[in-house]
Amino acid sequence: MSGQATQPRSDTGRRADPRPLYAGARGTAIKILSRVERTDAYLDKLLDSELRSTELNDPDKGLLTELVHGVLRWQNKLDWVLNGFSHGNFSKAEVNVKNAMRIALYQIMFLDRIPHAAAVNESVEFVKRIRGEKPAGLVNAVVRNIIRNLKGIRYPDKDEDPVQHLAVVYSHPFWIVKRWYQRFGFDETRRLLEANNERPSLSLRINRLKIEPGQFLSRLDEQEIRYSGSTHIDYFVKVPSLSRIAQMELFRNGCFTIQDESAALPCLLLGVQPGERIIDLCAAPGGKATHLAELMQNQGDVLAVDKYETKLNMMRGSCERLGVDIIRPLLFDAASLKHQEVDRVLLDAPCSGLGVLMKKPDIKWKRDITDLINLSKYQRELLSNASRLVRPGGILVYSTCTTEPEENQDVVRHFLGTHPEFSVDNAGGFVSSDLVTPEGYVETFPHRHGMDGSFAVRFKRAEKTPS
Repeated sequence: MSGQATQPRSDTGRRADPRPLYAGARGTAIKILSRVERTDAYLDKLLDSELRSTELNDPDKGLLTELVHGVLRWQNKLDWVLNGFSHGNFSKAEVNVKNAMRIALYQIMFLDRIPHAAAVNESVEFVKRIRGEKPAGLVNAVVRNIIRNLKGIRYPDKDEDPVQHLAVVYSHPFWIVKRWYQRFGFDETRRLLEANNERPSLSLRINRLKIEPGQFLSRLDEQEIRYSGSTHIDYFVKVPSLSRIAQMELFRNGCFTIQDESAALPCLLLGVQPGERIIDLCAAPGGKATHLAELMQNQGDVLAVDKYETKLNMMRGSCERLGVDIIRPLLFDAASLKHQEVDRVLLDAPCSGLGVLMKKPDIKWKRDITDLINLSKYQRELLSNASRLVRPGGILVYSTCTTEPEENQDVVRHFLGTHPEFSVDNAGGFVSSDLVTPEGYVETFPHRHGMDGSFAVRFKRAEKTPS
């Protein structure tokens, strides 16, 4: 199964099979997964591009989304099984072959509605087109052997090696599981891993500039869309899924935006008031900036800073749709921004993203411990610069979508040690108390709070600099 991917060709030098190499939902899934593995591209952007450009019908688009998310969610477990049944040869296979086999096995192990034969045949035919008959025969034999022995598959023993057991059975990188096991113990780590592997629901933020929450829920009822209310924020609702969101009248008219509840907490923590001057650093694509504008009743000034023009363009589109006109996008690097002092500053810092693995499963295979170290240095620089933009008596909020202390508590301790003019203002006065730590920080976890993992802290600058 090893070697470079090649196209079988006829004696004339042309491809023997006239079909596109990456045909259909499964072929497109192999293409996306292979690009994720071979490059630094991220799943959400690759998938969005394919869903916009492909000729797939709606059911096949749904299958494509399920396959790429599912394989990346369960990759460690799939690879364990495939390596075992191929006597280690799977790990040596070319990346396209690997992903063809992962897709077949994912359907067999996790999708009830797809016949095993269909799952196997599609992947075998793909391998046949890129590698020829013999490798395809080997793939066929391995996967069909797994099907015959599904109930007898053995995984690492939890008593002999609990970390390895958790890493394989719940499909997370060993280094992450080891950290969480040491921090939380076996049972809570297992619950966190299980939560990360769930299919996420959609969280909708109702735009109260456009519609009252009660009226919005009535519209959902009219369209027979199932939903549940938030236990933390009364203008958020959760829905199992929504199809063709961009075509929905409620969406086009700016009545809601998609945002996880955890992403709203830093905005609540900032405590903005109409008419104030706000800076949102690292603002694009604008979920928090538009939320701030809504909280300010679209009165005041929000300077939204980001160093990526394409993301700022997305923000401009969101502002127009949501009916927000107090946001001023600025193309600039937050680490070096100089500006007159303002009332409040939000720094939602770039981070490892280890709190959003439920929605972005590819992240767990792209990170390692060095990322936490390097990111924490950058986060400290950003926070130090952000502090210069806050007026005396003003508020600074630092937030991330990660669960790791190096990027959260350690950054806060360093900041407080080097900026005595700032102190922590307890988050309990701004968000639900069950989201607040004894230190007064916001800290959320998927298995505890039903939202993404996140962190936020509210700093207050003294009216006078301490002597």
